[in-house]
Parts: sequence; C-alpha cells; structure tokens
Amino acid sequence: MSHRRILVWVAMLWAGATGLHAQATSQVTTTTVRGRVEVIGAEGKGKTRHGAIPGTVVWLTPMTGAGSEATAAARPPENPRLVQKNKSFDPHILVVPVGSMVEFPNHDPFFHNVFSLFEGKRFDLGLYEAGTTRMVRFDRLGISYIFCNIHPEMSAVVITMATPLYAISNRDGQLSLAGVPFGRYMLHVWSEGMGPENAQPLTREITIAETASSLGVIRVPEPNGQRTAHKNKYGREYDEPTPNNSIYKQQH
Repeated sequence: MSHRRILVWVAMLWAGATGLHAQATSQVTTTTVRGRVEVIGAEGKGKTRHGAIPGTVVWLTPMTGAGSEATAAARPPENPRLVQKNKSFDPHILVVPVGSMVEFPNHDPFFHNVFSLFEGKRFDLGLYEAGTTRMVRFDRLGISYIFCNIHPEMSAVVITMATPLYAISNRDGQLSLAGVPFGRYMLHVWSEGMGPENAQPLTREITIAETASSLGVIRVPEPNGQRTAHKNKYGREYDEPTPNNSIYKQQH
C-alpha cells in the first residue's frame, strides 16, 4: 500500500470515528414518566367517592431548552375526528397539535348543531343532517369545550397543544408519558371536574431526571353531575325536545 493511500485510509477512519462520537454525544437521554390520578377527598386507589376516575390529561412543556428535540418531532395525527353517534361524541377527550383540522361527522339519524363558545377555539357549525360532516381548524392553544345546541347531554373536550409529551388517564387513573428527555418542564393538568368556567389548566414546575421520573399522585376535583353543566349557544337553558320538530325526527 502506498504512503498516499495509507494517509487517505487513516483520514477516513478518523472522520468515521469523529462522526460516531458526534452521534453519541448528540443522543438525548429519555425516560418514561408515570403518575396516578385521584379525586380530592376520595379514599382508595383508583376510585372517587362515586365511582370512576374523571378523565384527566397531563402534558409537559419544556423550560430552558429541555425536551426541544421531542417537541420538534410533534406531528398532527391523521384525520382527527369527533364522531357524533348515539347522542354522544367519540372520543370524549381529544388531544391535537395546534393547527390541526378536526372533522365532526354526524353518524346519527337526526340533526346536530356542534358549537364551542368558551375559551379555546370558538365556532358554531350550525344545523347539519345525518351522513354529513364539518371541519374546524384548531389554531389556538388551549381547551375547547364542545357541545350540541340540540342535545344537552352531548359534550366533549378538545385540547390543543404544541408538545407531544402528554398522556390521558385510563379508567384506573394511571398516566404514562414515554420518551421524555431529562430536564425542567411546566406540568399542565386538566380534568373533567374543572368545568368550562375554569378554562386554564393547573400548572407547576417539575424536573425530570434519572432519580425523579414520577409525577406521583395528581389530585383533581370531582366531576359535578353526569355531564358538563352548560347553557345553549344563546346563553339560555335548553328547551325540552318537541316531538313535532323536524330536527329531532329520525331521518330516512
């Protein structure tokens, strides 16, 4: 092997080693963060005074650059939807990145009028019939309470955020956030017991590290009643259903 070829070969080895070192030092250490939801004043793990744990969402926003790699990787889910079926929204809680277009298809055999007039994204889709759909762009960070102007029992929540580091509690109140880089964060907590009159989530600063990767117990208020209390889109109490009104009739 010539002297020139040896020099080239050594240079290539050095470049490769330098690249591997840069790749290794750029890796971000992450962990899985867990927590548990309990209702304030309730006794017993995973229960409230009256039964199930209220739906709760937690999310982390980085401070001083922590978690920027994970935040930059956020992508909108494909075709986020709030389906109207059996006079309810499915899912009841939907988390989407800011800027997402959310579809509201009507799968019931009668009219719906979806609206949101609280803090968050404000809109009124008007009456639309079975088999049709509407779209809304959620371009504002925050919590949007969604209702139907015809059926007071219908409610849903869309939480718009700029971070993929979030979790929705399961039926037992367990929370799990995977792939969280070590660092300082602002922890945000929203729960169904807070209601639309309390539009801002609870917040506190936390540090995620090898020795501190648990959220512990998150205590939330108990829901008030079986559904979110609210008025119709005109700010009045809901009218009783009128049997002869076509908007309540099944469509064929």
